[in-house]
Formats: sequence, structure tokens, C-alpha cells
Amino acid sequence: MNNSKKIILVSPRGFCAGVTRAIDVVLEALKKYGAPVYVNHEIVHNKHVIAELMEKGAIFLKNIKDAPSNRPIIFSAHGVSKKITNYAKSNNETIIDATCPLVTKVHVQADKFYKLGFKIILIGHKNHPEVEGTMGQLPGDSIYLVETIKDISELNFYEDDKIAYVTQTTLSVDDTQDMIAELRNKFPNIESSPKEDICYATSNRQNAIKEYANKCDAFIVVGSKNSSNSNRLVEVAKNAGCFNSYLLENAESLNVSNYASYNTIGISSGASVPEVLVENVISKFQENYSLEIENVSLGEEDVQFKLPKEVRN
Repeated sequence: MNNSKKIILVSPRGFCAGVTRAIDVVLEALKKYGAPVYVNHEIVHNKHVIAELMEKGAIFLKNIKDAPSNRPIIFSAHGVSKKITNYAKSNNETIIDATCPLVTKVHVQADKFYKLGFKIILIGHKNHPEVEGTMGQLPGDSIYLVETIKDISELNFYEDDKIAYVTQTTLSVDDTQDMIAELRNKFPNIESSPKEDICYATSNRQNAIKEYANKCDAFIVVGSKNSSNSNRLVEVAKNAGCFNSYLLENAESLNVSNYASYNTIGISSGASVPEVLVENVISKFQENYSLEIENVSLGEEDVQFKLPKEVRN
């Protein structure tokens, strides 16, 4: 067994601006309104974050109808359908929208296309809350979800239909480019958002892993199973040439003996992962191996989003 390992710690990683804002919304709401505050869906997809916020008095709901009318209701970073927004407006005194502004941008663009008479194709993952929220902005017969190239081949529109596409913000950049190429091939006049829908943080994390994963014998992405962006990072690492790439919830899920035969291990984390979870993984490796840690980075992030007016000081 090799008792010394090299860890390549890849940045950017961890919290993006939308996640930071969403968590701050819950914390500020607890300060301003007291506990409990209710959140429609998990505020972000990370069990550690959810557990910490629950301890402070946040209650996460699967069904908005379970929220009492006299307590604040918060929409998660993934965004919600108009049906949920309208329900909250008629039933809840205080509504706080923590939807990531980059998701809101997609909602606004989809609505613009709809008002201009377009049929809209959404590239995304079925049942993901962001996709449900985006599809729920429009009547069902005007927006169509595609997950694969095969789904595109099954789309049927009339010759004079105006067609546009939008995308989920946390997709694989490379896979989405293939889907877009297929859409453009099938519908040469298809329109798109003026700016890329996949968010800057998703692209940055994927590009950084693409740059460094092929220098590693194994790669760990710290993130939750239900996190779309974390799952995509594992796929990116594999596609970049590091086939031994894994999603890891936290240090408790780490079996260090599985990494005994690897000399160089890459580590990064999804956009909803607190840095302490990455530090704990490294500490566990340190308990078992002699480590050389190399910090690498591909670009800096300095994006910040304003908090909603309901929780601003």
C-alpha cells in the first residue's frame, strides 16, 4: 500500500452566489421573523446545510399547503411554478423568494418567448425542482421537456411554428452543446436566450475539473446524490479521462482503503457544498496517509446577489 498521496484540490468549488444568497435568506428570515420559518422544498440540495438550518428553526416542506398562513414561506433557490406562487400569494402573509437570479432569468426568457408566440423546448432533467419551476411558468401545451437526443427526434411541430429553447442552469455544458446542435439541425430557425442559460458557477466548476481530472488516478466530488450540478461534475471528471470518479456525501461516507492504490486524488465539490465537508474528507485522508496537497484554480469568482427586500436590513 502506498502511504503517501498527492491531493489536487480544485477551485472554483463549493458555494456559488445563488446558494450563498438562498442560505442567507433563511438565516436572515429566522433573525427577522423568529422560528419557525417554512421553506418550500429543500433550500439547496445538501443534507449538511439542511440539517444545520433545521436546527436553527427552518422547516422544509414537500407540499406548500402544509405551511401555516401566519408564518413566512420561502421559495427555494431552484424556483417554483406560477401555481405555487399564486397559492402562496392567496394563503401566506409573508412570501420570500430565494430563487437564484440566474434561474429567474430563465423564467423571464421563457415567458418572453411565450408572449411572442413561440413553442418552447426546455433542455433539462425530469422531476428536478428547477425544471418543474421553469415548466410551471407557462401553460403545459407551450413548453416541452427534452432530456436526451432521442427526445428531440420525437418532437413534432407544425412547419409554421416559431420554436425557441431554454435550458436548466446546472446541466453538463458538453452534453447540452450536443443537444443544442441536434435542435439546430432539426429546427434551423430555432431561437435561444441572448446569453447562455447554464450558470457561470456550473460552467466554472466543470471547466476546472476538465482541466485537472486527467492528472488524477481518482477524483472525488463532494456533494449530495440529489444535487444535479454535483452529479454532472462526476460525469465531467470521467469524460475528462479520470474513470475512477465518485460522488461522496461527506467524510463519513469515505472508505479510505478504496483509495489505497491511487497515488494522485483530485477533490472538488458541488455548488451547494460547504467547505467544511471538503476539509473533513481531507482530514480523513490525513489520518491514514501522508499527504502532499496542491491547490489549483481555473479562474476566480466574485459574483454576489442582493437579498430579497423582505429580509434586507
